[in-house]
Amino acid sequence: MKALYERILPQESSSFNAFGYELEEFDNPWHYHPEYELTYILSSRGVRYTGNSFENFEENDFVLLGPNLPHCWKNTGIQTGNSSAIVIQWDENLLGSNWMKHHEFRAIHQLLQLSDRGIRFDKKLALKFKERLHHLLGMSSFDKLLFFLQLLQELSHSKEFKILCDRSFEDQLNHEDHDRVNRIHQFVRKNYKQKITLKNMADEIHMTEESFSRFFSKLMNKPFFSFLNEYRINAACKLLIESDISVTQVSHECGFESLPFFYRQFKRYKGSSPKQFRAAYQRINLL
Repeated sequence: MKALYERILPQESSSFNAFGYELEEFDNPWHYHPEYELTYILSSRGVRYTGNSFENFEENDFVLLGPNLPHCWKNTGIQTGNSSAIVIQWDENLLGSNWMKHHEFRAIHQLLQLSDRGIRFDKKLALKFKERLHHLLGMSSFDKLLFFLQLLQELSHSKEFKILCDRSFEDQLNHEDHDRVNRIHQFVRKNYKQKITLKNMADEIHMTEESFSRFFSKLMNKPFFSFLNEYRINAACKLLIESDISVTQVSHECGFESLPFFYRQFKRYKGSSPKQFRAAYQRINLL
């Protein structure tokens, strides 16, 4: 299945879309659209795919995406309730053609240029906007537009963010690659607890093992097994936080055949041991 093109229809009463929604789980496929998108996750946890980036997400995940950047949020693990978010989508001609070239919008223009690679705003900054985004949904069209422009202006002056996607991704991706990357994501998501070989992955997207290795490394800027180990470590973090099963069990549940290797990979990606990670999280929750 390819990364799907999503057609976004503007709301009749507004020049851009702003809405909240709630589902049992986030079920959108890997998709893209020509509109900008600002998404605030109100509830649920899982993995966020953005171009060649993937990260765990949880409540207060606040992300700005540029046009045609493939993305999706996928729930993983046990969910304690429904999944909900606030989403704002707008066309590049929101205020007419070339509006961002005017001096007044210079900072916003720079922010939106960066959004071509995806931007995740820090949680501390996200929390400052949470109630304001709720307030936005109930405004009249005119007030909503003014409020939204002010929101973009404030975000454009912030340094509290992370760029998600490697610069090379957009230039290399084509429709056939969309299909392949989506198949890889789906296969890893369903099978990461089991042993996965290069042959498994190569067969999944109808390539030789050598061709698959070159393809993945060039597109995702990392070897496949680095991607797989990082995915498994992210899954392990969720289990360490959400359960009291032993570290050995966590290692096994997340597809690691060797406990020492699990410890080495955890240290590599998280900078601590699994036990230290769990203890640190528990201390935070007691504050």
